[in-house]
Amino acid sequence: MSGPSRYGGPFQLGHCHKKGNTAKLHIYMLTRLPFLLLLIALASQSQARIIRIEITSVQSPTFEGKVFGRVGAYEKLRGKAYGELDPNSPQNALITDIRLAPRNAKGMVEYAMDIYILKPIDLGKGNHKLFLEINNRGGKLIGGFNKSNGGNDPTTAAQAGEGFLMNLGYTLAWNGWDCSAAPVNNNLTITVPIARNADGSSITGPSYEYISFDNAASLTYSLAYPAATLEKAQATLTVRDHLGDKPITIPADGWEYASDKTIRLLPTGTPFRQSAIYEFNYTAKDPIVAGIGFAATRDFVSFLRYATADDFGNPNPLANDIRYTFSYSLSQPARYVNDFQTLGFNADEQNRRVLDGIENWLGGASGIALNYRFAQPSRTERNRQNHLYPEGVFPFAYPVLTDPLTRKTAGRLARCTTNNTCPKVFEINSANEYWVKAASLLHTDSRGNDLPDPDNVRFYLISGAQHGTGNETNRGTCQQFQNPTNGEPALRALFMALDDWVTKGIAPPASKVPRKSDGTAVIALPQPGSQTGVIPQAALGWPTIPGVTYTGLITTRYFLDFGPSLDQGVITRFPTSVANRPSYVNFVSKVDKDGNEVAGIRLPPVTVPIATTTGWALRRAEYGENDGCEGAGQYIPFKATKAERVAANDPRLSVQERYRTHEGYVAAVRKSVQKLIEQRFLLAEDGEDYVKTAQESKL
Repeated sequence: MSGPSRYGGPFQLGHCHKKGNTAKLHIYMLTRLPFLLLLIALASQSQARIIRIEITSVQSPTFEGKVFGRVGAYEKLRGKAYGELDPNSPQNALITDIRLAPRNAKGMVEYAMDIYILKPIDLGKGNHKLFLEINNRGGKLIGGFNKSNGGNDPTTAAQAGEGFLMNLGYTLAWNGWDCSAAPVNNNLTITVPIARNADGSSITGPSYEYISFDNAASLTYSLAYPAATLEKAQATLTVRDHLGDKPITIPADGWEYASDKTIRLLPTGTPFRQSAIYEFNYTAKDPIVAGIGFAATRDFVSFLRYATADDFGNPNPLANDIRYTFSYSLSQPARYVNDFQTLGFNADEQNRRVLDGIENWLGGASGIALNYRFAQPSRTERNRQNHLYPEGVFPFAYPVLTDPLTRKTAGRLARCTTNNTCPKVFEINSANEYWVKAASLLHTDSRGNDLPDPDNVRFYLISGAQHGTGNETNRGTCQQFQNPTNGEPALRALFMALDDWVTKGIAPPASKVPRKSDGTAVIALPQPGSQTGVIPQAALGWPTIPGVTYTGLITTRYFLDFGPSLDQGVITRFPTSVANRPSYVNFVSKVDKDGNEVAGIRLPPVTVPIATTTGWALRRAEYGENDGCEGAGQYIPFKATKAERVAANDPRLSVQERYRTHEGYVAAVRKSVQKLIEQRFLLAEDGEDYVKTAQESKL
């Protein structure tokens, strides 16, 4: 987007795809209220403030008028927020390329983002707490928390589900932050400037694309950034069928630019090979200042929490209501929140705490490739996915440590400790994050040694779960059925514990993760020259199950060389391989004789199992056989009877041998549920659901 700035002076804004003074956020309400000069004067005296908000629609009540207990009905506010950042402010100067962004007449850098609020119509009946969901690639994922299908614009009573959060009186809010979010399907987006050289010319630099289609029909591939030149000699395209294969360079007559942002194979009409790994290195131009996404969330929450009105006298819709702030994030945004903390964005420009409590789900020990030149924040690395991006970059853990590989000293708590703005944090991960994203580095040093929990952080493994909830009747691209273990009941209970910790000072449940010190951790062994490592079967305790392949494949977190300017967010080279690169030590939980994990929060599907559930999986033949199956896990059912087990030579006891009767199975589930409730890992109402499901089962 380009044109005259509403403040005078030219500016240019762009999106990434794949697709002192103050940072100011402008808020303007379409429903114009009279200008209140006193409020304007008061607002202008504060530093970090919202200047203008645009509420484009109000639905009051929403959810078809559904009433949530004593809180009553909710209303929905949708709109846009227009922001400014002072590039010379110390809090903003660490945003990569912000000083190369166009400025308006006031010397500020502009951006715009979508905002979305669900609030009690009568705020006085709410609990005066903000629940900020950090959206995932523009999408809202809070439906699972509320036991509903949610949707990206929840409107109906059905989309409110059981209304877990609304019944408790939380105000829910979202804001655009991810420049790669596509402006479709009610996604929340942000528009940020394109960085330019001082003379106005395009900035160019190396960019990299990891390309893999699990279909045989894809004819083109869209680049994240336009190519600086269409000379094919200045780019390289390679292909391999398996991650362990040597990449083969595709000759210049085997591909072409269809445009400056699209490549295709030749002759025209040639599809990319199904599940093959293509890698494209080229020189790109016109990077956007993607790191502004961190400041956007900081100032949005700060406004909702602390401000009375914007600079035009329009009141903050939550003015004088919010006493505590929480965030919830799932997967990609959890990695965003990790970097949000590391970079110090939990302090606003007046050094006030932004978020009091953070619940991160499925973020692993990784950050996000957002605050870099030619950022691609939609990427995430797993053992066969998006390698060679700057995601697994030190620091991984919260305490300040010195890394023996980089010789750097850092930690996620370093900046917030200096101004007392550290939040209370729950880092919750599935088994998949330990197997494919090196999640153990969250609570160890770089050599894999256990660290004591920081005073403000706790760590939890949801045992035997994959990345999200799988379908036990669907294999997808994997060899086995996917893992249906659902972590959301534990997330709800832990969020209540987090709230109690923040608002009442009640200590949370102790961390539950694999540890070297208690013998529940199994160390990954790196494989020289390979992009992955291995967990030996004997060390893990994995049983030999007929029809199930075990290779021990695990992600190894290597120290990758992106050039000397990485600390400034500028990648000067992409590594071509991990061969002969040093690696960090990571580990997973040991398993019991059934193959189920022994460490972590063991929900009823693990403590009272009817199957082996894992956080890892392997691809089937037509999709890159025996390479890692990314975020999927496995669901490997037990045999029903002893006779079936013996006939199949399955070492795991049958369901009949374990529980003898249906009533025995239900009793075992009830006992497991009661223990989890006592440990505060399960709410009573969710425990009842487990028991009811067991009673209705046909086991």
